[in-house]
Order: sequence, then structure tokens, then C-alpha cells
Amino acid sequence: MAELPAAAEQVLKMHAPFIHAVVDAVRDRSRIPALLEMLREAESRGWALLVSVVRQILDGQRERTLMLGLDEEDKVIVEAILAGIANPATLPALGNAGDAQAAAPGLATMVMLAARGNVEAFTTLANMAEQMMKAGGDMARLGGIMRRLIDGERDEARLTKGMGELGRKLVRDLLAELERTTLH
Repeated sequence: MAELPAAAEQVLKMHAPFIHAVVDAVRDRSRIPALLEMLREAESRGWALLVSVVRQILDGQRERTLMLGLDEEDKVIVEAILAGIANPATLPALGNAGDAQAAAPGLATMVMLAARGNVEAFTTLANMAEQMMKAGGDMARLGGIMRRLIDGERDEARLTKGMGELGRKLVRDLLAELERTTLH
């Protein structure tokens, strides 16, 4: 799975603010009330297991066994939190979570691997799509087309139906990346 780190990198980019918030709250307990609000929101969006693990981290647990039962995306997040607590220099960069240019290559790699039968890539994409669906808006629409992309759908008009300009741009970038990947 040499190509899968691109997916992990994408997860880190998407969730960098959350990862930082948890590490900041561990280091500065006065930030816990704001984090608890964030955790309540995450829990209401279906991230109950991840929230449970984060609460254990806040209570001082640092064992890797915390990750048992987590999906791949949540494991990446928890690993980044634990690494960030041990060494803040390892925290993912903030500020580029919504960059379509950064998202397209990682998503394209995952789509191509899943289309070729890579179960780990398919599972990771399915988990990402589920989280996107919970986010609403263009992200939900993007999550909703993942299976069609894996199955080979490349009609931009059909895939972007109902999306705003940012969503359409991300799909265009993703399709361009898939085209480039297919040619190589």
C-alpha cells in the first residue's frame, strides 16, 4: 500500500483544526470547555467512537490500544493527536484543509486503488464518503458520488449536478487527476 499515505495525508489536512484543538486542550486545560463543545458537535454528526477515544486521551490515556475498533480515518486522527502530544512539531499544518488542489491527488489515488480492487482504499474512501455526507452541502454531494467515481463515471455534468462552484472545481480537479493517473 505504498500509495495509501496520500489518503492519510488528506485526512490530516481535513482534520488538522480538530487535531490541533485536542492537543491544545491537553496542553492547556483552560481550552477544554471549547473542545467539549466541538466534541458534542462531532458526536451529533456520528463520530461517537472517535469522541469517546478523545475523551480518554483528555483523561490521560496514551496507549495505542485506544485505536482498537476505530476505522482507518479515525486511526489517522488519533495517531496524529498522540504524536502531537508527544511532539508538537509533528502536528499537521493548519490552513490548507479546504484546498481543492491538495485534495484532488489524494482522492484520485484512492479512487484508482479502490477501482482496482484494493479493499483498504475502498474502505477508507467509504469512511471518508460517510463523513462527507454528514458535512452537508458540496461535501455531501462529493461523498455521494464516490461510488460512481470508483465505478468509472467521468461525466462532469452528471457528477457535479447541484454543486456550487467550489464543489464543481474540486470534481473537475479530481477528474483531471484521474485522467492523468489513467494515462500513466
